[in-house]
Amino acid sequence: MKLMNKLLTATAIVSASAASAVELEVTHWWTSGGEAAAVSKFAEAWNATGNTWLDGAIAGSGGTARPIIISRILGGDPMAATQLNHGRQAEELIEAGLLLDLTDVAEAGGWKDIVNPPALLDACTLDGKIFCVPVNIHSAQWLWLSHAAYETAGVDVPTNWGEFVASAPQLEEAGLVPLAMGQQGWQQNIAFGDITLAVAGVDAWRAVSVDRDIEVAAGPEYAKVFEEMVVARDMAKNSNVQDWNMATNMVITGQAGGQIMGDWAQGEFQVAEQVAGVDYTCLPGLGVNEILDTGGDAFYFPVIDDPEIEAAQKELAALLISPEVQVAFNLAKGSLPVRGDIDMSAANDCMQKGLNILANGGVLPSGDMSLTPDTQTQIEDLMAEFWSGDMSAEDGQARYVSIIEQAE
Repeated sequence: MKLMNKLLTATAIVSASAASAVELEVTHWWTSGGEAAAVSKFAEAWNATGNTWLDGAIAGSGGTARPIIISRILGGDPMAATQLNHGRQAEELIEAGLLLDLTDVAEAGGWKDIVNPPALLDACTLDGKIFCVPVNIHSAQWLWLSHAAYETAGVDVPTNWGEFVASAPQLEEAGLVPLAMGQQGWQQNIAFGDITLAVAGVDAWRAVSVDRDIEVAAGPEYAKVFEEMVVARDMAKNSNVQDWNMATNMVITGQAGGQIMGDWAQGEFQVAEQVAGVDYTCLPGLGVNEILDTGGDAFYFPVIDDPEIEAAQKELAALLISPEVQVAFNLAKGSLPVRGDIDMSAANDCMQKGLNILANGGVLPSGDMSLTPDTQTQIEDLMAEFWSGDMSAEDGQARYVSIIEQAE
C-alpha cells in the first residue's frame, strides 16, 4: 500500500480505481526465462495495489505477437494494456481512436522532465498527445561473448568485431560455433544493423536508415557491409537454433563464441547465474563504436468504455514508470530505465556500460522510430533469405536498395 499511496500522490488522477480492485488483462511477448522474471516485477507491483494483473503472454517474438494484439484491438476484443515497441507500430490504431490518451497521466507525473532520452516520449506522442508509457530502453548493438568458449579454444576474449572475426577459425577447430544466430529474420536484421554501424559507420547508417539516402545505400560503404554479412553468415553456418534465447544459451553453455543480440539477452545470463565480466563479456557497438540505439518497449491502453477500467488503466500507466518499479523491472530485464532520476548503482558491468553511453549522449533512433512496420518486415524477409541461402553480397545490397527506395 506504501507504493500505492506514492503513486496516488504523484498522479492525483486515479482515485476512482482505488475504491475497488480491478482486474486488467495485459498482453506481451516476454516469455523467455529472463523476460518472464522481469515482467513478474510489473505484475507483483500491480497486484500489491490490491488490483489483479491477468497475464496475457503470447509465445514467440514481437513479430508473432503484434499481429495478434492489433487484430484483437481492431476486432473489438481489446485487452486492457499491451506491450508494443514505442515508435510507428501503433500509428494506425491511434488515428482510429482505439488507444487511450495518457496525456493527463503524463502531465501529472512530469514525464517530460524524467524520460531520458526525450525521443522515447516523442515516440509515444502524436499530434501533441501522449498515447503510451515507455518502460525501458533496449539497444540492439551488443556482442555477447562466452569466456568458456574462448578458454576451450585457447584464444583471448575479443575486444571488438574485427578480433571476433579473426578468432572464428580457432573456435571452429575446437568444435565450437563462432557466431550463434537464430533462424529468424528479425534476429538477422539486428546483426545487419549492428554490422552496418561497425563497418560503414554511424554517418552512413544514419544517411540510409533515417534520411533514406539511396546513393549511400548503393555505395561502397554498404558494399562492405554486405561483404561482411557474408563473413558473418559463414561464421553462423552451424548455428541450428530458431529462437534468440536458444542462441543466447549456446553462448551461456560455451557452445558458441558469441552472439549479436540486444541487451535483453542479459536477462538470460542472469537467470543462468552468470556474472558479467567473469563468465561473459558484452561489447556495446560490437566494440567499435560507443553507440546504442534507444528503442525499447512501451505499454499502450486500448479504449474500453468503462470508467472504472479506464481509471485503472491510467493507474497502471503511472505505476509502470514509477521509480521503484523502474529499478526492479530493468535490473531483471537487462534494459536501461527510461527515468534519468533513479539510482541504478546495483546494475551490473554491462548495464553500467550502457548507462555511461546514454549519459554521454551516444544514442541513435531505433528502426522502429524511423522505418514503418512494412519496411521493417521487408528488410527482415530479405535478411532471412540472405542468411538461409547463398545470396551474393551484390544481390543482397541491390535488394536492400530497392526496399529503401520504396520506403515511406
